[in-house]
Formats: sequence, structure tokens, C-alpha cells
Amino acid sequence: MSPVRIAILDDYQHVALTAADWSSIQDKVAIDVYDETLADEDALVKRLEGYPIICAMRERTKFPASLLDRLPNVKLIATTGLRNAGIDVAHAKKKGIVVSGTGGAGNSTLEHIWALILATARYIALDDAGVKGRRQTWQTVVPIGLAGKTLGLLGVGRLGGATAKIAKAFGLNVIGWSPHLTPERAEAAGVEYAATKEELFKRSDIVSVHLVLSERTHHIVTAADFALLKPTALFINTSRGPIVDEQALVKILQDNKIAGAGLDVFEVEPLPLDHPLRDLKNVTLTPHTGYVSDDNYRVC
Repeated sequence: MSPVRIAILDDYQHVALTAADWSSIQDKVAIDVYDETLADEDALVKRLEGYPIICAMRERTKFPASLLDRLPNVKLIATTGLRNAGIDVAHAKKKGIVVSGTGGAGNSTLEHIWALILATARYIALDDAGVKGRRQTWQTVVPIGLAGKTLGLLGVGRLGGATAKIAKAFGLNVIGWSPHLTPERAEAAGVEYAATKEELFKRSDIVSVHLVLSERTHHIVTAADFALLKPTALFINTSRGPIVDEQALVKILQDNKIAGAGLDVFEVEPLPLDHPLRDLKNVTLTPHTGYVSDDNYRVC
């Protein structure tokens, strides 16, 4: 009997075969591991057409209906995490493709949110590069203190609520808004209710995005919203890149109209090598590692 072919996609850190124990099935399967993301559908079809089982890492490779229709041999897509917006699950079900997910462990995304907030407010990446680059001037920037400032949460779900709890330890005031947030839910999360998105952006010293990407939230953060921010404000996004009008964000950062941004997610991922965000000094960038941790990988 021929071994079952399995494709593991987007294993950027080359850990898929060591983070899990494959020994119980290794004599029954033939595993191919790919470490780069293909965006071109024709190239994806050529790569994946011979595999009945595909292991997807989060939403790095997208599986829309058009791609699923061109992969008649696929019977199972396993994904890390219990929710993967990059897979058209309803269409997969119609085609008889089983989609399964895994749980998680620890608080990697919450930890990453605060890592980015603190790194951005204290210019950690800029100073690290300066010290390692033998910058002659010892200190060049003044870190932004958090105590007494206002953190605006764009979305107050599980992660937003957990972020708010930590914010209190830093002495931050916390306000929140989302299309479905009510004063009662805000109060339950220990967050002051902002009646409008405009109020949130006007009042906040730091805006942190915690919305789920959907048709309703696509580009919900606009150039008009950024124009409402204080010149000393910071913008943090660890949710999904397309929630934000990225061109508008780049423009306001290039013009130094806000103090800076901390970004873990982008409109296109991996971020193109020639993307203007890579050239800006007032941004702290990470390669969508909010979900990534040793604990999470062991569970997945």
C-alpha cells in the first residue's frame, strides 16, 4: 500500500516535524514540508494537486472556493487554531473535505500585544539597532510613559478584555468601541464605553486593534480615523492587516503625523521586500508572530 501524501505548508521556522510526534504514522505517510507561502493560485494547484491531506499553518496560505475546486484529491485540511478565516469552510464541506483545527496553549497573542505596545512606546527596536550599530549618540529618543494615558481598544472581546486588565497595572485609562459593543458589555470588561469610533480615536493616546476580520470590518480604520489621532499617539495592530487602510497608515507615518505604530499584521503577508513600511523608523514591525510560541506549537 502506497503511503498517504501529506503537505505541511508555510513552516517558516522549520519546526513542524519536531514540534509534534509523528512516529505513530511515519511508516504510513510521505510528508513534504514547504517553508514559503505561494500567493499565485496556479502555482498552488501545481504544488498541492497530489495531496489528499494538507496541514495549514494559520491563515498564511488561503483556501478560497476557487482553489478548493481545483484540488479534487484533497480530503482533509488540518489547521492550527480552531478558527481559520483563510479557509472557505462551508465550500469545503460541500465538497466533502473535512476541515479540522487544534487548540492552543498559553497567552502568546496577549503577550505579543503588550510586547509591541511597550516596544513601540519605548522605541526598543530603534535603540537596539542604534546601540548595536555603534551609534555615536548614546540616547536619541524620549520614551513615551504610559501612566495616566488613555488606551483605546478597537474591539473588546476576549483579547481586548484581557488587554484592558493589564493596562490597569500600567496606570492606563481604557476606553473601548466596536460596531457591536454596548455600554453594559464595556462595563463588564472594565472598560469605559466610547459612543463612536471617532470618539475613540480622538481621545486615545494608544489605539490597539482587536476586531475579527470580516466584510464589515475590512478597512474599518480609515484615513479619516488616523487624522483624528493626536500627534503623540501610537497605533497598534496585532489582529489582521486588512482591517486597516494600510496606505493611509503608511501616509500618516511618513508624514510624522503620529508618534509611531507597532504592527504584527499586514495587508499582504509575507510583507513585500519593497514595502514602504520597511523603510520607516517610527514603526516596530514583527512578522505575524502573535500566535507563535513554543507552547502553541507543541499543542498544534
